[in-house]
Amino acid sequence: MAMSDSNSSKGLGGQGGPAAPKDPVERREGFFVMFETAIEATARPDSKPSQEVYLEGNYLIDKARYIGGVTDEEMLKMLTTWEGFRKLVHSIGVSVKTAREDAAVIFLMQNWGRTSKYETGTQYRVACPGDGTELLLTLEDIGWSGDDMAPGKFAFEFDEEGQLATASIVLYLHDGYHAPELTAEPPVDFSAPAYRKMIAGSLLHRGNNRRLKTAIDKAARGEDVTIAYIGGSITQGAGAKPIHTECYAYQSYLRFQELYGKDGGENIHFIKAGVGGTPSELGMIRYERDVLKDGAAAPDIVIVEFAVNDEGDETKGNCYESLCLNILSAPNRPAVVLLFSVFVNDWNLQERLSPVGRRYNLPMVSVKDAVTEQFRLSKAEGNIISKRQFFYDIYHPTNDGHQVMADCLAYLFSEAGQWPMGEEEEDTLAGPPVIGNDFVGVRLLDRNSDLSQAGTPVTIEAGGFAETDEDVQMVEMDDNPSGTPQFPHNWQHTASSGGESFKLKLTSRNLILVFKDSGSAEVGKAEVLVDGQPVLTADPHVNNWTHCNAVILYQEQQSREHVVEIWMVEGDQDKSFTILGFGYTV
Repeated sequence: MAMSDSNSSKGLGGQGGPAAPKDPVERREGFFVMFETAIEATARPDSKPSQEVYLEGNYLIDKARYIGGVTDEEMLKMLTTWEGFRKLVHSIGVSVKTAREDAAVIFLMQNWGRTSKYETGTQYRVACPGDGTELLLTLEDIGWSGDDMAPGKFAFEFDEEGQLATASIVLYLHDGYHAPELTAEPPVDFSAPAYRKMIAGSLLHRGNNRRLKTAIDKAARGEDVTIAYIGGSITQGAGAKPIHTECYAYQSYLRFQELYGKDGGENIHFIKAGVGGTPSELGMIRYERDVLKDGAAAPDIVIVEFAVNDEGDETKGNCYESLCLNILSAPNRPAVVLLFSVFVNDWNLQERLSPVGRRYNLPMVSVKDAVTEQFRLSKAEGNIISKRQFFYDIYHPTNDGHQVMADCLAYLFSEAGQWPMGEEEEDTLAGPPVIGNDFVGVRLLDRNSDLSQAGTPVTIEAGGFAETDEDVQMVEMDDNPSGTPQFPHNWQHTASSGGESFKLKLTSRNLILVFKDSGSAEVGKAEVLVDGQPVLTADPHVNNWTHCNAVILYQEQQSREHVVEIWMVEGDQDKSFTILGFGYTV
């Protein structure tokens, strides 16, 4: 409420307010791009701990569409450029409610620049009240750079890692533009019969429960049982706040512990190995390291979640089936559960990947089957959880969404324990695969590998790639809230490394290169040759953020010797490039 001059007589019951408040300014039409969203301060290598919200590409459009309810295609298109954004948006309303009263929060709006994407655009920072009061940023009152090209990201910066808050951002419009009114939704009733019915709809395929039932009986006897999860960013916990305890993986582990644990459940153990932005093509390479802990762990149950990540799998399911076979072939005969998550546009790769589950008669759980039909309903028609309640952004669930996913898995756990023990397995792993099994037995090769134990002749000459890159993708593994470096035993070329190539000689059928993507202008491209022939120009800027990129260099039926060379491309010799590792089969 606008206040009058400071010399006004006291009013409001002597509380120091004005006797005659000014008339309220009429609120502009607007739409939310974040609405009462949980945020968490995550450690950043070169800045304050923060929660980042990226806006480029379709990110902001999808937030406007799915959170704000905007359907006007012209308005949505305007959000993709700074010129259009300024024409559409009059002001930005930001409200933050911190979990701790003394927590300091800085709101950042950063535009991408024309000259240098991450460096020449405006970075506007302003302190936010932590009590939920809306801070109004009028765009015409802020000095913007002439180099601003497009909205890049919002961020909430904190003083300490792990701090929690709830935030909303609304874009208020210039006169002449209109947005639908946002109405508050009732909280999700997780105990309602309709909710339980929705969850039951997630059971896509019962499969043979023998392995799962064996793990359940083992747990109930008080023996140690380990449940493991491997997947992409949803399994990592993206969207959950705090990420390590509110993610679907940890929450479903707790449900299993409650259902079948002995004496408080201390005999139930947890492994989480989700890595954001990566498909099963990378997951199968890191399975031994991240799930089996290089032989130190032998999980009894493994949840596999790549249904929204495997669009980037070059083999279109061969890697996924190979991963499942690698898990199923373990001597302790673990249960494998296939989990199919979903994006905000109701998309996943269930149709491609579910035949793998049917081929090996595996239990399958589909979050997509549970929630998408009711998304289309109004509350009056029977909607149980809306997209705005389920999705943190266009890819990842909110805490409520993660709870739905955990409840879907818990439903399988509960039902499988009540079903009769499944039949003794015939040799279901023998015979032809449904998609492919070319990568069964894939092994990780990195700087820490014992080449004498590689199972194949291997020689490596690091050449100009002799450094070690410490700025790698960080991931919250297991129940750890802090990031664990991915592929820390790597080979890096730097600006001062010289022009020598990296040389790898090995005998294998298949070889996958894992290299680091980056948004830094100091990182360059590398040329990859196999047996003297160019096969790939590895460009870290295709994805343009720090993460692990797996690409196939060759895929053959017979194992034979190959020589792989990696050079910096012409003109990029003074830049860096990081070989994170390789995956190979003999």
